Amino acid sequence: MVKCLQKEISRRVRVSLYRRLASDTRGQQLVEFAFVVWILLALLILVFWAGRAYSVYQAVERAAREGARVYLASPCATCGSDTGDSVAATTAINNALSAATLTPALQTPPSPVITNAVAVVPADSPYYGQVSGVTVTVTYPLQLNLPFLGYLTATPGGIPSVPISATVTLRQEY
Repeated sequence: MVKCLQKEISRRVRVSLYRRLASDTRGQQLVEFAFVVWILLALLILVFWAGRAYSVYQAVERAAREGARVYLASPCATCGSDTGDSVAATTAINNALSAATLTPALQTPPSPVITNAVAVVPADSPYYGQVSGVTVTVTYPLQLNLPFLGYLTATPGGIPSVPISATVTLRQEY
């Protein structure tokens, strides 16, 4: 039956139909949109995850600052203790991470790194003396839950994570 229809349509009509279809642009915009929509979606996802990473960085930095502040806070005004309470500082860091809806158990290493820092002011300075302080480092993994990204990792199906770290150094003056 197809051969019968081809014989019924003359060659001139077929050539005219092909020319008209070749010059028709009715579906061109839809095809161009289909090519560009993937780039636009990738940019949208990139902006979302960049904002999420910045939010996690701000929360980690705030937690490290809070831990350093609590570590340097003296339990009493007359004690004169030079050493801080690392348990209270770790608790403050975990509370700050929890307040930012982050799971404190995911920190790497499991507890923040708290280092006593003692700096000596140079001898030619009119304020010669010792200044004690603390350095707190908090590292938190940001898990990227992107589709098909798990296949690019060493363990198939694993979700890759980017470690976000913040280091805060505060000094205590006497």
